[in-house]
Amino acid sequence: MTNYIEISAGNPSNLSKLVAKRGRWQRYLLLGLTTNVLFWALAFLHLKVTTPTYTSSSAINLPGAWSNANVSLPGIGQANYENVSPYAALSTQDPREIYKFIAESEPVLKSAAVQLNMSLEEFGEPRLKLIVNTSIMSVDFQGASPEEARNKSLAFYKSLQARLNELRYQEARQRDVGYQSALTSSQIKLATVQKRLSDYKASSGLNSDDQIKDLTTNIEQLRRQRAEILAQQQQSSTRLAQLSANLKLSAGQATDAFALQTDQIFQQNLKNYSDASAALVVLESKFLPNHPTLIAEKAKRDAAQQALLERGQSLLGRPVSLASLKQLNLSSNNSGNSAPRDTLLEQLVTVQADQEGFTAQAQEIDQQIAQLESRLKSLTRRQATLDSLKRDMQIAEAVFSSTLARLDIGKSNTFGSYPLIQLVIQPTLPHNQSSPKEKLVLLGAVSGSLFVSLGLVALWWRERQNSISDKAVNT
Repeated sequence: MTNYIEISAGNPSNLSKLVAKRGRWQRYLLLGLTTNVLFWALAFLHLKVTTPTYTSSSAINLPGAWSNANVSLPGIGQANYENVSPYAALSTQDPREIYKFIAESEPVLKSAAVQLNMSLEEFGEPRLKLIVNTSIMSVDFQGASPEEARNKSLAFYKSLQARLNELRYQEARQRDVGYQSALTSSQIKLATVQKRLSDYKASSGLNSDDQIKDLTTNIEQLRRQRAEILAQQQQSSTRLAQLSANLKLSAGQATDAFALQTDQIFQQNLKNYSDASAALVVLESKFLPNHPTLIAEKAKRDAAQQALLERGQSLLGRPVSLASLKQLNLSSNNSGNSAPRDTLLEQLVTVQADQEGFTAQAQEIDQQIAQLESRLKSLTRRQATLDSLKRDMQIAEAVFSSTLARLDIGKSNTFGSYPLIQLVIQPTLPHNQSSPKEKLVLLGAVSGSLFVSLGLVALWWRERQNSISDKAVNT
């Protein structure tokens, strides 16, 4: 105490410096205490006042399947479709970003909020994170309770599915409109081509290529028949000439002889005439010309001759004479030589009839061949037009069938632009609150206190060093 008084009395400036030093130290101490108390007060206030929140986590997978289908229509064509993997064009777009954009859109969030009877602000927004090198997107939702957080996640997933289905339906409907327009156009073209083809078939008489094929086959068959008939006709002509030479009769004479030879009345008249002529020759050698017996026999002969000529005219259809009948070498007896002659006459007549039949058949076949060849030429000229119409119809059928097949296949491919999503991790029911986290708050308060304290000590130490340096300079 005595020393302090002495120093003070001896050097008043030293006293003022000592008081100032103690004041600075107290000021830093007070500031440090105040700051630390503030930090801890805010930390405990945050833990006390802040409503605890819970986070429910889930994960959604976007499959990357690549599928295709082909439909073959025999004789018409084929149709196919491809469901390209959404990851095939990652250089230009990432389908997960599209899904993330849709998931964060207002319609999805608002629909999910309506399911829980919440406002959009109360429902909040999800925290979405794309997992690198995977097709998975994690989803986190916060809620005032574990159940609320999980319900938000479930409602969000349902709303996202509903929105994707709506987008798929809109895409399918727009695609169907285009397909229906193309289908209607191709159907009209097909109907037009079919009508042209049917009208041409009705007017031309040509219905198919088989007609020409059958017609050609028929002509060839007729030609073969004609060749066979001509051969038979030639054979009959040869036989006819041989028989005519043997009988020394022409074919016409042989026919007349056969007709007279086979008639019983004519043969009886011929016999009567021959008998009368023979008897007359005998009587002429015995009696004078005016003898009654001779006159009666002449009358009998003349009557038989008249009957013979009338019957011959009736059978042959033309007047005949005794001279023409003698040329036919008719015989009224039944000697052994008459039977072979009758047989030859019959053969001659038969061969002549066959020859005439063959000739008639050959002429008829020639007419048929000429008619069929004329029809074949006409149908062949029309075949080119028919083939052209058939090709047009086949093309129209192929276009219509493939369009219809694409329409049917397109209806089954409803996940082209928006593939199915899969909830690979169900929304969790959190057991611990996600905020505020007591340990982090306390750690923050401790860190803040430590940094402030160290800062104040550093400031005090720096000021003290500066003061010592100033004192050394003054001394």
